Amino acid sequence: MNWSLAFEPLLAWPWLAALLVPVAALVTWGLFARQRGAWMRLAAMAALALALINPVLLDEEREPLKSVVALVVDRSQSQEIGDRRATTDRALEEMQARLARFDQYDVRVVETGQSDAADDRTQTRLFGALDSALRDVAPSRVGGAIMITDGQVHDVPESPGFSGPLHALVTGEEDEFDRRIRFERAPRFGIVDRPVTMSYRVLSTDGASGPVEVTVRVNGEHVVRQTAVIGEETEVDIVIPNAGRNIVELEFPVAEGELTATNNQTIAILDGIRENLRVLLVSGEPHAGERTWRNLLKSDAAVDLVHFTILRPPEKQDGTPINELSLIAFPTRELFVDRINDFDLIIFDRYQHRDVLPILYYDYIAEYVENGGALLIAAGPEYAGNQSISRTPLMAALPAMPTGEVVEQAFYPRLTETGERHPVTRGLEGSGQEPPQWSRWFRQIGIERPEGEVVMQGADDMPLLLLDRQGEGRVGMLLSDHGWLWARGFEGGGPHVSLYRRMAHWLMKEPELEEERLTANARGMTLEIERQTMEDEAGEASVTTPSGETLTVPLTAGAPGTFDGTVETDEIGLYRIANGDLETLAHVGPVNAPEFTDTVSTMEKLQPVADASGGTVRRIEAGLTGALDLPNIVPIRPGADADGRGWVGLQTTNDSVLRSVSRVPLFAGFFGLALLLFTFGATWYREGR
Repeated sequence: MNWSLAFEPLLAWPWLAALLVPVAALVTWGLFARQRGAWMRLAAMAALALALINPVLLDEEREPLKSVVALVVDRSQSQEIGDRRATTDRALEEMQARLARFDQYDVRVVETGQSDAADDRTQTRLFGALDSALRDVAPSRVGGAIMITDGQVHDVPESPGFSGPLHALVTGEEDEFDRRIRFERAPRFGIVDRPVTMSYRVLSTDGASGPVEVTVRVNGEHVVRQTAVIGEETEVDIVIPNAGRNIVELEFPVAEGELTATNNQTIAILDGIRENLRVLLVSGEPHAGERTWRNLLKSDAAVDLVHFTILRPPEKQDGTPINELSLIAFPTRELFVDRINDFDLIIFDRYQHRDVLPILYYDYIAEYVENGGALLIAAGPEYAGNQSISRTPLMAALPAMPTGEVVEQAFYPRLTETGERHPVTRGLEGSGQEPPQWSRWFRQIGIERPEGEVVMQGADDMPLLLLDRQGEGRVGMLLSDHGWLWARGFEGGGPHVSLYRRMAHWLMKEPELEEERLTANARGMTLEIERQTMEDEAGEASVTTPSGETLTVPLTAGAPGTFDGTVETDEIGLYRIANGDLETLAHVGPVNAPEFTDTVSTMEKLQPVADASGGTVRRIEAGLTGALDLPNIVPIRPGADADGRGWVGLQTTNDSVLRSVSRVPLFAGFFGLALLLFTFGATWYREGR
């Protein structure tokens, strides 16, 4: 019981003062004047004052509050090394059991390091979790905190930020050692097919030195194996193989007794940038759409264009030598012999064989395609004539021969079933409706025995656009010269820019336009996989995690020619994704995350903040015995020592919460009335004598 005295006056204090002060003055004057009965008047006035002030005896029923103890558990990825996870689970279970013996503690268990956000997994933020757990607790109620961790904490403050002791129970062995590799110099960009100099360093926590074998891979392909000296910076030259993202991977073997192999590899992401693509455009027969290709290629900042136009029609033959007809001599030998391999793409726009190019040069062009070059034929009526380039040695590189037929009728270019899936024509604006939402064309060249893939068709379902591979090179053939109608906006025009640009970039082997392609990207801790294919099904993707576990991810159909799959991951690092003959890499989380920079368990990081709070840091691994060296819990007063041999102290609080109050008025009822009447009666009696 908690007894206390309170006053609940019947009148406001100013009114009480106005009433009692004059009476008190008279009584006091009577005492100094030694009047008869002055003491009795004083007693009567006191009884009246008590009756008006109304004293009340209160009996409060209070419930003591519990001290809040935070039990913070490190579930970061470094805690997966060795037996740390099992040790953590056992320590958590035992500490919960020991804390449960004390009714004065409210235990809050906080597990951190398993958020879905990749950034939260790259660093161990125990103090942020601790602050969140105690945010609604008054400082006087904080009993303390116990952390179960490997000691690699990345948000250690200068002081704990609360009034209780902080105790850290560290997992892991004292004599651990680990090696890791990191990039010292790794540029973000590089020119495709040009070497880039990078440097790296192998580090060891035990101070060892000596050679190690480092394997270098680019996009999963082995490049070189070289010897590096531990602790010394080593350079390596990397040739960037393609445009876009390239992953450079370094890896060295695990040493005997090494803690983990997780950080024995590292990656750097290089964005490959192509030098300006070199395109040779040769325009033959003058026609209305002659400048369509030129305008498109000139507007592309990534293209260096060399353009020659033959303006003299073939029917105007008057015997004048070619070199006298042109203002600038056509450098045929320089372009088609000496420097032909400098071009990424050659375009013949309505070109027919004349004496401008010697017949042997067509053989050079066919050889150029066979060795990896790109050729585009934008055909017109001349392709079906007697001077067609199909009647030259270039025929070996062409995907179709003309029949000699020129179809003059209106038609809508339409995507074939193959074209709906092919990256060059897939999703062309206006192709999803019937008829397509673009203008008609009015001329098409007939062909026979087409090779490669027919992605567009025209009049009477005849092939309109062919894409073919010849040896290591590629060939495209557009069998109409009316694409310029789209560029001019006839009947609303059409997507000529998208179509022409995709054709050119596919021919120049742009990775994004490959028919068979596997890519993967990380969004947070979700791995997103995309497969481009011309097949009806893509099957399943095999995902290898950084720890070596293999997952199977089904790929479901998305847009035509694409299949997608996602998988939720719980590890930071490099993932290998395979589907059929294709393989790609993806990195979840930041490259070289702090979580794997230091993996050896330590007491040093938490020791200063624990000392400042009056707590302690101790290892709980018991070595070969298998038992855990866990401390006992001892309740202590605030400010008392919280550390002893085999025990740790947690504060208890004196705070309580009021449940009920019992009131006993002292001058209420018959007792107060009787006392008041008695004092006034005694005064009257004394005054009457």
